[in-house]
Parts: sequence; C-alpha cells; structure tokens
Amino acid sequence: MTDRDPDLSVIIPAYNEADYLPRYLPTVFASLRAWEAASGQRGEVIVVDNASTDDTATIAKKLGSRVVTELVRRIGLVRNTGARAAEGRMLFFADADVALPLEAITAAAAAMEDGAVGGAIPPLYTPARLGARLLCAYWDHRRSRFGGAQGVTQFCTLDAFKAVHGYRPDYFMGEDMEFFARLTAHGRTAGPVAVLDELRVRPSTRRYDTWSTARMLWWQNPLIVRLGLTSPRLWRHWYTTTVR
Repeated sequence: MTDRDPDLSVIIPAYNEADYLPRYLPTVFASLRAWEAASGQRGEVIVVDNASTDDTATIAKKLGSRVVTELVRRIGLVRNTGARAAEGRMLFFADADVALPLEAITAAAAAMEDGAVGGAIPPLYTPARLGARLLCAYWDHRRSRFGGAQGVTQFCTLDAFKAVHGYRPDYFMGEDMEFFARLTAHGRTAGPVAVLDELRVRPSTRRYDTWSTARMLWWQNPLIVRLGLTSPRLWRHWYTTTVR
C-alpha cells in the first residue's frame, strides 16, 4: 500500500452507532480490501459522526476509519459532509448498520470504471415478524418495477456527484430517492446508472423488529415523506428515537 490519494471513498453517516459499528464496519473493510487486492487501487472509509453522544467516533477510528464531524442532524447534509471530505474519484455511500457482501465494492467500482455514473446495491431485509417481511417485500417489488434506490448503499463518481450537486442538504428523509432520481436523469446523457441486482446488502432490521408494522408503514408512506421532506418537526421522533 502506498501513500497516494485514495481512488474510492466509502462514506458512512453515523449517529450513536457505537454498538453497531463493530458488527457492520468490518464487512465494509473486508469488501474494500478485496477490491484493493484485485485492482491495485486504494480506498478509504470515512465515518461522519453526526453529533453522537456515545463512543461512535472513538470506535470508528479504532476500526480504521477516518472520522469527520457534522453537528447538524439532517441526513442529506451529513452525506454531503462526507463527500466533501472524501479524496477518492469514486464515492460509495453506506449506512452504519449495513453488512456488505465481499464483492460489493469491487462490483460498484467496476460499474463506474465501465462508464456508469453511479448506481446502487439493493437491500435484503430479513425482519422477524411476518407483517414486516411482507412490507419489505412490497418495497422491494416496487423498486424493481418502478426503479429508484434506497440510500442504504448508493455509489457514484465524484464528477457525477458534483454535476447533480449532491444530496439535498435540507431534506430530513427521502434524500436518497431524490438524489438517485437526479443521478438517473444525469445518466441519460453522461452514462448509465447500474443497480446491481445480482448482489444484496443486509441492513439491520432493528426498527422493523422493534416498531409495529403499522408504525413502519406510517413512516415509510410516500405521501408522509413528500409532505415533510424538510420538516424538522415531523421527523423529530424518527431522529430522536433511533432503535438501539
């Protein structure tokens, strides 16, 4: 490994994830190291500590990440803060509670090297309760039929990120779908987007297993999301009652 600038930056927003980073961050590093070994290129992992009150920053550093801080608790802004700190020409966004398959970063980087402006890896949720599983299956079907991609794992070139002006910094929710729609539109002239359906990332099911299906359906209702994209009041419970 050399001291040259990284070619790819993994960006992970994190708020009070001290209990989850030791479980999920090693899968990110394993995927990154597999890509580095195969490509001869270099990557970095940036954890954006979003005003955590626990040991998120300390643990992220111990696990090998570079940590930057964003004090404003607004997810679109947090993702952009990570992107501004990134040194790679390719950006890979993942949530702090997502397990990556070993091939994830290799496949994403290959897509971008082949001309894609970006893309996503769909999630596979496996909640314990039947109602929650049916809800997750519905959203996966909707995604496969109508397009779009959740922010649990998205990627793009730095040039594409700059061209579409990143994530909406005023959005509290839905910033991922809105970003991907603009990235897709940009891709119609600059290059395709690549949804890597042959792979799946595995997010934590902590909300699905703790909250009722009705509560999850309310918070994931597209109408509710659209009506309150920039409303701190609407999303205050989502932001302050993160399931641990």
